[in-house]
Amino acid sequence: MNDEALAAAPRSDPTGRPEPAHGVSFREAFWVWLRVAALSFGGPAGQIAVMHRILVEEKRWIGEHRFLHALNYCMLLPGPEAQQLATYIGWLMHRTRGGILAGGLFILPGIISIMALSWIYALLGNVGLVSGLFFGLKAAVLAVVLQAVTRISGRALKNDIMLGLAAAAFVLIFFIRVPFPVIVFGAGLIGLLGGRAGFSAFQIGGGHGASKGAVIADADSLLGAELPAHATLTRTQSLRIAAIWLVLWFVPVALILIGLGPSNVFSQIAIFFSKMAMVTFGGAYAVLAYVAQQAVQTHHWLQPGEMLDGLGMAETTPGPLIMVLQFVGFMGAYRDPGSMSPLLAGTLGGLLATWVTFIPCFLWIFLGAPYIERLRGNRAMAGALSAITAAVVGVILNLAIWFAIHTLFHVVRPVSAGPIRFEMPVLTSLDPWALLLSVIAVIAMLRFKTGMIPTLGATSAAGIILYLTGTV
Repeated sequence: MNDEALAAAPRSDPTGRPEPAHGVSFREAFWVWLRVAALSFGGPAGQIAVMHRILVEEKRWIGEHRFLHALNYCMLLPGPEAQQLATYIGWLMHRTRGGILAGGLFILPGIISIMALSWIYALLGNVGLVSGLFFGLKAAVLAVVLQAVTRISGRALKNDIMLGLAAAAFVLIFFIRVPFPVIVFGAGLIGLLGGRAGFSAFQIGGGHGASKGAVIADADSLLGAELPAHATLTRTQSLRIAAIWLVLWFVPVALILIGLGPSNVFSQIAIFFSKMAMVTFGGAYAVLAYVAQQAVQTHHWLQPGEMLDGLGMAETTPGPLIMVLQFVGFMGAYRDPGSMSPLLAGTLGGLLATWVTFIPCFLWIFLGAPYIERLRGNRAMAGALSAITAAVVGVILNLAIWFAIHTLFHVVRPVSAGPIRFEMPVLTSLDPWALLLSVIAVIAMLRFKTGMIPTLGATSAAGIILYLTGTV
């Protein structure tokens, strides 16, 4: 039997189910998605590039146009776009179980890594050596966020309208404290109307882009260009999907609220991160300023520097950067454990934050992807994506300034005049060593294109050396 006949012959996976027409077994998909998860470092841009290289160029599972169409949809959703893209492609390949496999494996290494680091941080965070490590880590995190600003702005701010949206978003969130969700929805509405009207300024496109490998046409991929059978849903099927995932999301939250009361830290974690799951548009960087503000100033779960430490953990471990929310939930419950041991409470708090953050991601994909598959090339969607991405640049710039203030200065004071409210550092409290490490990290990453992991490693080592020499 020749190769073509072998490929066409019907086969079954280990569960006894016949394989789909593309011929990729569920077992093979497991190992491919595990490989994607293990390589998911470097933020969404790096993670999406890894998926493109493996799934489009190497495995030829999916074509270039379909990959980017799925990515554009995921960029419009709240939540981590890279994880949702994995879920989307897994669903295309092997239905719901494929989406659960791809999306679940994508976050599993991060869950394990962040939980282990949270334990270490809680137990040893005040030990000088560990403090020195995180002192150096913060400098590189600031450089990473600035790099995100330059990357996204270079892609998104192609004309005066997009530049204006970015500037307006920065002013609204930094000086007037307009809520992040309001900014995102406003930008999306402007882009939707502009795209529908056909204005060229809103037809930039979006996403983090793909790698520069060979372009694979949809028809030449294993998945093909046709609409898969499971992408056609009846109203009953849609309602069933919504019911299942809403139950998985809201029932645990309701039980915690009823059992522990609204003032309990677990109830606060469940409610707060459920809200975040609905408004985290534009990726982790865009929402972290809002999370930091609420976690630090409203709930008092963290100190400003600890939010930077958590982001450093997420930057150096596999998985989406939004995994930093697990660290926030861990520290919130660790510091208010009630009758539990602090470590047990922290573990449960971190897992609860992760659950309510990521369960909605599966809901958005399984409910929305069948309809999005019919909207390839829709101008209104492209316009909304372009406007949101531009606004996100301003939001991330706000995050970079917030991080810089709390990394470089020991004392920060609030300034308020009418509707204007922002934080102003006390210049005499500048930390010269933090400034030096930050400048070195920024130059290394933006000027010499040094990788994120080497930069993080070098500044962390420098922080340890500064501690050992008694400098910090």
